[in-house]
Amino acid sequence: MEWAIAVLVIAVLGVAAAVAAGGVGEMKTEPVRDGYRQDLPQHPLTGADLQELRFGVTLRGYAMDQVDDVLVRLGQEIADRDALIAELTGGPDGPEAQKGTVAR
Repeated sequence: MEWAIAVLVIAVLGVAAAVAAGGVGEMKTEPVRDGYRQDLPQHPLTGADLQELRFGVTLRGYAMDQVDDVLVRLGQEIADRDALIAELTGGPDGPEAQKGTVAR
């Protein structure tokens, strides 16, 4: 009799745990992706934007696609700023360099 009560208690606890975990009912057809993703601002990135930036953590570290997106954007923005600085200061890529004379 004691065994029957123990088995009954274990069965009731198992069903209660399954209900609490949401295991009773229909399974969803599509997997749920609950990864964290912080979108980058539309304006040119500033130092404050980079300090506030957080990447989602995955099994192998940070989400590589998020890090790659940020690196591509930063590379492009740095290249654009370098070109603008060179144009404004008459550096190697500026108007004077295109004429054949470089201001020093």
